[in-house]
Amino acid sequence: MLHPRANAMLAFALPALIIGSASSLVLILVIKFAEALQRLLWVNIPAALNIDSASPWWLLGILTLAGVAVGLIVRYMPGHAGPDPATESLIGMPLPLAAVPGLGLALIIGLAGGVSLGPENPITAINIALVVAAGSRLLPKVPRMDWIILAAAGTIGAMFGTPVAAALIFSQTLAGNNEVPLWDRLFAPLMAAAAGAVTTQLFFTPNFALRLDAYDITRLPDIFSGAVVALIAIALGMVALWCFPHAHRLFHSIKNPVLMLGLGGFALGVLALFGGEITLFKGLDEMKRLAADDGYSVAALLTITLTKLAALVIAAASGFRGGRIFPAVFVGVALGLMLHQHVPAVPAAITVSCAIMGLVLVVTRDGWLSLFMAIAVVPDLHLLPVLCVVMLPAWLVLAGKPLMLVNKRQPPRGD
Repeated sequence: MLHPRANAMLAFALPALIIGSASSLVLILVIKFAEALQRLLWVNIPAALNIDSASPWWLLGILTLAGVAVGLIVRYMPGHAGPDPATESLIGMPLPLAAVPGLGLALIIGLAGGVSLGPENPITAINIALVVAAGSRLLPKVPRMDWIILAAAGTIGAMFGTPVAAALIFSQTLAGNNEVPLWDRLFAPLMAAAAGAVTTQLFFTPNFALRLDAYDITRLPDIFSGAVVALIAIALGMVALWCFPHAHRLFHSIKNPVLMLGLGGFALGVLALFGGEITLFKGLDEMKRLAADDGYSVAALLTITLTKLAALVIAAASGFRGGRIFPAVFVGVALGLMLHQHVPAVPAAITVSCAIMGLVLVVTRDGWLSLFMAIAVVPDLHLLPVLCVVMLPAWLVLAGKPLMLVNKRQPPRGD
């Protein structure tokens, strides 16, 4: 009774649901382990020893030890905890299964130790490796790329607690075949993303929204202000992008990964002395604390913005396993709050959302994901037309600019 196209979609429905749920469970397992280790390192042990966890020597010590621990994993565990993260985008080819345990352990240590990276890239790589290995064994006739897409979609849906982000990302990735309608190709990834989101919400509901004054009415001046904010964010992000390969080359001139990552952890500890404990970790909980506290001055917010951006560059360049999207969102929030405090006439909803969009554009070069993150953090539909207009000059400025990736085949040369 069904059309052959419907039968093909139906055949992938059950695998998509299973993959989405399994991807979410892997994410939840890693996050829970990281949170438990974080409490141990930053709450339980300091309380037992009557130590201030914000003291300089504790910040330096924990971050340096985190770097040494990740370096030991990279040096000695099978698979070396995956490839150099500075060379990898969010969705890549599957890793060998031997690299999965080391990558997961390195991610947990980095998240718990305060490293300024998020879980998105390693979790996606882990789930892709597991799904491709299982799918190739159980259903060897299914193309490997189909398993990669389902695993990535399920993971993205699980991370954001909604399938919308996955649908937006894959709507441009899967839009090349005119013979099959786009929604036919999106059916299975959307099912996987929805299953991942539902499974995550059974345990906790991801919430990125900040408590900012509502943006009730669109004003023409806000479009111009938002464009200026986005361009400022892009300019700041491009400075980080220019520094990224140079920092990568500097750290990787140290051939021993234990020394390289130990030095990277120490550098992150030094940065934390300037920016404070709020500049540590992936940044999602910290950006809510930042937005809820009205006591930060413009100078303090500028220091936090620059510190977090520098920490993002150093953490990614020195070999820590993690993603760059979530820290970029924190930088956008800090920059947006600073600009609003400097010019209160521009609503905070405009400055924060446009700054997030600009920073995420630089890091990902994905317009859909940038719009999604801006709306997820400042969830006001009145902002959507403003952000779509602001996207135009931002995208024009970034057209043809390099990505925040290091070419693994041809490392950047010195000047």
